Amino acid sequence: MAVYAHVDDVNTVRAESLQVDKMKGAPVASWANGIGAITLFVEDLAQATWFYSDVFGLPTAFEDEHSAVFAFGSTSVNLLSVKAAPELVEPARVGMPDSGSRAVVSVEVDDVDAICAHLCERGVRLLNGPMDRPWGVRTASFQDPAGHIWEIVK
Repeated sequence: MAVYAHVDDVNTVRAESLQVDKMKGAPVASWANGIGAITLFVEDLAQATWFYSDVFGLPTAFEDEHSAVFAFGSTSVNLLSVKAAPELVEPARVGMPDSGSRAVVSVEVDDVDAICAHLCERGVRLLNGPMDRPWGVRTASFQDPAGHIWEIVK
């Protein structure tokens, strides 16, 4: 633990204990609480909502004209129409699905092979796997209709 002094205003200094990342010396406060939501931009919200309901077998936790949210444990996956996405990321640009992969969402499962069979039964084409990786896990990957890559891992 390290103690950091913070200046709240010119007359007040307070000290706080924060965890310190031993590798970089940077304070680590609330980052360790987990990821609350991941927003994925989709061109066809109805198709993406159907895919997530059917393939993952999950009900929508929230749905409106621009988004559909699914709960993956304590993390929400928000499917957001690309038409509504600029408001969220401006001044950055919304990337197009054919511009290449930029991220992989990994989901821990009990049995990679059984999940692969489930995916194939639903017409999902695997990009790779199931395979044993050199770092000691078994994985397989697939894409959702909007091109986002999902990896299942055990």
